[in-house]
Amino acid sequence: MQYPHIDPVALSIGSLQLRWYGLMYMAGFLLGWILGRWRAARPDSGWTPGEVDDLLTCVMIGIILGGRLGYVLFYDLPVYLADPMEIVRLWNGGMSFHGGLLGVLGAFWYYARTHGRSFLEVSDFIAPLIPQGLFFGRLGNFINAELWGKVSSLPWAMVFPGAGAAPRHPSQLYEALLEGVVLFFLVWIFSAKKRKPGAVSGMFAVGYAVFRFAVEFVRVPDAQLGYLAFGWLTMGQVLCVPLLLAGLWLLCRTHTDVVANTGKNASSRKRSRRR
Repeated sequence: MQYPHIDPVALSIGSLQLRWYGLMYMAGFLLGWILGRWRAARPDSGWTPGEVDDLLTCVMIGIILGGRLGYVLFYDLPVYLADPMEIVRLWNGGMSFHGGLLGVLGAFWYYARTHGRSFLEVSDFIAPLIPQGLFFGRLGNFINAELWGKVSSLPWAMVFPGAGAAPRHPSQLYEALLEGVVLFFLVWIFSAKKRKPGAVSGMFAVGYAVFRFAVEFVRVPDAQLGYLAFGWLTMGQVLCVPLLLAGLWLLCRTHTDVVANTGKNASSRKRSRRR
């Protein structure tokens, strides 16, 4: 199957170019904002739509800064040291989920600290809103014809430009399906019931780590890194291990831990209100 060539530039006005890659990120943020305000409007949410606006602004900044810096540090540091201006050329691609996650965690910490909420309360609210952003991000990778998979004889394998004449796994679409669609429904349904603090975040972390680790087996690793160990372990898989362990810990925490943390958070919020 031939890759359906898509011009990465969606719209050109003189020297100004609007690229599909950027539009995909905008679509992910917009859908997350809509769903977030809808979740906040529910009577038992404990959130207001205005709080969602402030939180998602922090999250957007965290994703962009963390995702870009994560890619620079984890995947291609020599290239960016040789041309530092390439760091700001986001339209050329190059975003790391794990770096973006660190940026988002920083945004959670800042928001929780300045709004009298617990860190896990913030992360549990946002976790169901992340997969759709991953879905659009992977579509952006597909449009850019980047991050393709290994050579395959499957009927849906594609011949990507710049990847040789052999058809390959469209691994970007695999990730869009698993990390975007499947993970969205998994976390959204799981969050529909009242859960202990951190459980929804843990479900997201475990689901993402498992799906990403699995797809890495059919995805070509970044050329500048290759395989890190055993002839198959990639940087993406290495970075998924701590995420998986953290998610399992959040899911398996005892009720006693949750009660203790809840009491501390309630006391902290009371002090915040008195200021």
